[in-house]
Amino acid sequence: MPAETGLPLHPFDLPCPDLNVERAGNTGTEGIWHFDSGLPGRSVMLTALIHGNEICGAWALKAVLAHGVRPRTGALTLAFCNLAAFDRFDAKNPAASRYIDEDLNRVWSDDKLADESTQERRRAAMILPWLKKADWLLDIHSMSNSVVPLQLSGLQQRNIDLALTLGNPAKVIADAGHAAGVRMRDYGRFGEEGENGTRSLLIECGFHGAMAAREVAMDQTARFLVASGVAESTDLPGSWFAPTAPSQEALLVTHAIAAKSADFRFAEPWKGLEKLPKAGTVIGWSEGEPVVTPYDDCVLIMPSLTNVRAGVTVVRLARPIASHG
Repeated sequence: MPAETGLPLHPFDLPCPDLNVERAGNTGTEGIWHFDSGLPGRSVMLTALIHGNEICGAWALKAVLAHGVRPRTGALTLAFCNLAAFDRFDAKNPAASRYIDEDLNRVWSDDKLADESTQERRRAAMILPWLKKADWLLDIHSMSNSVVPLQLSGLQQRNIDLALTLGNPAKVIADAGHAAGVRMRDYGRFGEEGENGTRSLLIECGFHGAMAAREVAMDQTARFLVASGVAESTDLPGSWFAPTAPSQEALLVTHAIAAKSADFRFAEPWKGLEKLPKAGTVIGWSEGEPVVTPYDDCVLIMPSLTNVRAGVTVVRLARPIASHG
């Protein structure tokens, strides 16, 4: 399979949202909105545009604002995160607007947050005070290859349980994160073991440019708001809720395969969620050396060469651990 060029693998049909109004925010920080009910309850945060080319979440947050959703209890924060990258968005080459200097979803560790040498770290420092206040976090993303939505729960059982309670999407991925840096979903209290009152999920809504990705973002937003207790289902349009999946399955990521260099290629044009029945099956080559499945019935998660370089995860390997429904 040739190296990916950064050009979309599918038609980019989802229109780019106009955020001229939404980017103003109401907090004094660009793109951040905060609403406090004045009553005890969870502080819930919804984030979009961690990557400037992943626009489905921006549509979801825009809809929340347009509908006038306000928390019945606790507080609600909406964050349009990497607006500088979003401003460069071009549907003909969406990968070019993923970030400005570095991936905003790899900077959520204290050492990187203390170093404001890049556009993304400076933006993260602006978002950080709101993130620290949040008890529940839904971070909305999309993918360069797969059209099948995935809920990335992390390894904490509390997040896996929440993902399986939401009812959508059908696949929940329990993953440890990225070697290249800490994701927002795993920052601070969100990354701690045990029950501490927090919940954090990263929803991959499908292909960046699919109209269906916006529908998944709306469904996840609605389900998360209701599950958190800051809203009731009657507060939200029924059209936001998609039919519940007949069943859900949780998959545990056991290996994250990182490229040694830009010289990585796959053996097949993998789309993701392929289950390879035999251990030792070649899935690709890194600098000419074969990369093989370590066990039978190995599931491939989010294979992508869009941003391939040394240290970047190109595919994850997983096995089933739980099901629901």
